[in-house]
Amino acid sequence: MKNDIEIIKVQISSNYKVISMNIEGITNEEAMVFPNGEANCMNWILGHLIHIRNPLLNILGEEPVWDNEKFSCYNRGEIPLERKEEFVSFDELKSYLQQSQDKLESKLNTIESFNPETIKDIATLSFHEIYHGGQLGYARRILGKPGAIK
Repeated sequence: MKNDIEIIKVQISSNYKVISMNIEGITNEEAMVFPNGEANCMNWILGHLIHIRNPLLNILGEEPVWDNEKFSCYNRGEIPLERKEEFVSFDELKSYLQQSQDKLESKLNTIESFNPETIKDIATLSFHEIYHGGQLGYARRILGKPGAIK
């Protein structure tokens, strides 16, 4: 069952590359722009991605990169516009993204197998990243930046 680990390794690596490309050159001010005055800003999308990476780390037996209670403004179901004062800087989010990536890669390189009961959750969490990684691409274009994925 090594194939399932390899698939997730490729997805996590590819997701990280796409996310990194889409957030490259985005300032903290730009990351706080809410398209149409209400759509999720890049700061929230990136924070949300990290927030949801923490359950993936937990499933794999790793500690989260932050206290989900403290960063609850990035949780699913929150209304980002109403909690934007709680957001951390975009550079800080990039640092947390790097930390989560390092932990995930390290764990995926050493893990022998996934617990069969966690396969569905792992697949869903990987899909979640793909979905929001694409949103970052659109948000980038809305800000007037050239597309990062050619």
